Amino acid sequence: MKACMGSARSLRIGVLASLLALGGCASFSPDRGMSAVEEFGGAPLGKEVLAIRSEEDAAAARATVDRLLARRLSADDAVQIALLNNRELQAAYNELGISEALMVQASLPPNPTFTIERIAGAGSVEVEARLIGSILALLTLPAKAKIAADRFRQAQLKAADTTLRVATEARRAYYRAVSAIVIAGFLVQSQSSAQAATELSKELGEAGTMNKLDQARNQVFFAELTAQLAQARQLVSTERERLTRVMGLWGADTVFRLPATLPRMPGRPGAQPDVERAAVAKRLDLQIARMEVQALATSFDLTNATRMVSILDLSGIKKRVKVRDEEGMFEVEKERGLEVELQIPIFDLGTSKVRQAEETYMQAVNRLTAKAVDVRSEAREAYRTYRAAYDIARHYQREVLPLRKIISDETLLRYNAMQVDVFTLLTEARLRIAATTSAIEAERAFWLAATNLGAAVLGGGAGGGEGESRGPTVAAADGGGGH
Repeated sequence: MKACMGSARSLRIGVLASLLALGGCASFSPDRGMSAVEEFGGAPLGKEVLAIRSEEDAAAARATVDRLLARRLSADDAVQIALLNNRELQAAYNELGISEALMVQASLPPNPTFTIERIAGAGSVEVEARLIGSILALLTLPAKAKIAADRFRQAQLKAADTTLRVATEARRAYYRAVSAIVIAGFLVQSQSSAQAATELSKELGEAGTMNKLDQARNQVFFAELTAQLAQARQLVSTERERLTRVMGLWGADTVFRLPATLPRMPGRPGAQPDVERAAVAKRLDLQIARMEVQALATSFDLTNATRMVSILDLSGIKKRVKVRDEEGMFEVEKERGLEVELQIPIFDLGTSKVRQAEETYMQAVNRLTAKAVDVRSEAREAYRTYRAAYDIARHYQREVLPLRKIISDETLLRYNAMQVDVFTLLTEARLRIAATTSAIEAERAFWLAATNLGAAVLGGGAGGGEGESRGPTVAAADGGGGH
């Protein structure tokens, strides 16, 4: 469909002015979207987050990491190092910058197209210039800009969620590494006692005061502990490497120091009576799902509004024709006008596009509802696991270990008084070692549950408790038989 109008110049100037005015509205944020990451990621953790984009940023991050590595690391130190030094997290911040660039690009009006055509024939030369702009793209620009802004906001929340995930992984890795050190240290002490008992049994055997069965029981107890200690040391190495990876350390930085004990448990468990509401209000993945529904709703409205038209272009035309007259001179004719190109919806009425947009929107709504149900359940489960882990760890500390010490001391007294034999003493030693190891694992389970509870409320991955590595467990009794 073509139409030429005498007022082409004024209309064309108005269209170009509108394009320039719209183009001036889009700009990059000074912090490249990191303010939301600090608000939803760094602030809840009480930690510094930094997107390293210059030598100054790298130097500042390196100074903080060096300062923390110079001392024995705490769980908070490990988290802070990971937030500054983990390159996968920095890649997520780069992804945020890419998303902002896409938002700015989507917010700009489409560039007009300029074409020029020259045709020379017998006695005439025709030059035609066209400036073509998409009116449909211009009319739908506000809706597309809103969708792009929603997508960028989603990207900010995703970057914050990645920040929380890295922090959660660092904290889990820290508690597993430290608990492995504690178990290994305890087994070293137990092995020393077992070794002394083995050497004594050899001397007694040589003197003829201990039979071969009791000697063998002493020796196999020491051998079992030696194997358990080897497993524990391997676990220390494995868990330390996991912590090293999440903190992004290499080279000389891998010689960081960890404590030999787990942190002291709180005197009472934290109370969160409304953990479901807190999780629904704060979970970043749920907020991301809500924003997906909003963006798709806007997209659905846009698709429905433009279902009948997919091409609407406006062209400003300037035409110049040179024609040779009877005297051999060129006579110049100038023409100006407009051309509107519109697609006629005869076969495709846009029904399929609308149906697809509608189903996509409802899919997001259903996923949001399912996510809300999951978030509530995960929060309840995480809090119940946290409370149970606290009670179990306290039970070991207050009941099991004190009773085991009394039994061990009394058994040793009766052995010295020759009221029980060496097998009874060894069995009790195995039981006490197993109880102490279980108590350490219970403390580790509490700290992991506390970490998972925070993740279930804020975001960053509530999983991670399944399949956790466990320390070596010493057999409770000699499988070779009894009396």
